[in-house]
Amino acid sequence: MSRSPQDSLHTAAFVTPAGADWLASASASPRGVQALWAAAPTAPVTLPCGTAFDVISMDALFGRRVVGRLWTDGPGTGPVAAQGGRVMLFATPGTAQRLPALLGWEEWGAAAPPLLCYGRGDAVTVPPLFPPDPGPQEAAPLERDDAPDSGARKPGAREFRASESGTGESGTRESAPMPSPRWLVAPDVRGPWLPGPEVLLWACVRAARTAGGDLVSTAVTSAPAAFPG
Repeated sequence: MSRSPQDSLHTAAFVTPAGADWLASASASPRGVQALWAAAPTAPVTLPCGTAFDVISMDALFGRRVVGRLWTDGPGTGPVAAQGGRVMLFATPGTAQRLPALLGWEEWGAAAPPLLCYGRGDAVTVPPLFPPDPGPQEAAPLERDDAPDSGARKPGAREFRASESGTGESGTRESAPMPSPRWLVAPDVRGPWLPGPEVLLWACVRAARTAGGDLVSTAVTSAPAAFPG
């Protein structure tokens, strides 16, 4: 049984009907996507990039800093998701092509961890409209970074993995499952405002300046937390 936003203390985790219409518009068959969601609103769906949105994927620590900059000193963000130990910012179409080039010209661009940019010809898996109830394992903090992927599909895209050398108190333990994909800022209108390459460049550079050169070697964190409202 699906849940409504009123059932949650954090409504940003739920996609509104208007937001679902916007997400579905990225597909060549919006009605097909809506039919999938009608049958399984807690199932993630893979959507193409480059028409309704591009997606910029960052490691969780740097992503939190970028989103914080956008909300405290900038214009805010569009939809933001957490997937596989990474933060996914939805951006204007064309951002995936332009942002890496703009960062390459910036003095502090090299201080930012590598970004995964998904544009035309790529696809990403978006979180479900309504997240499922977490199980006991999922609700517990993840202790190890065994993220299978970033939640995006791109042939040849570089994946960033943390060390797999950890062991539990007994010396051996199975890796905990990654938390389910979830919205940190869910789509709520049919035409959400999306940051473009210049806005994300501004936020990335300032986040890199704040952290200094230490971000170059920052490991992918296991599970980004929801940002405080």
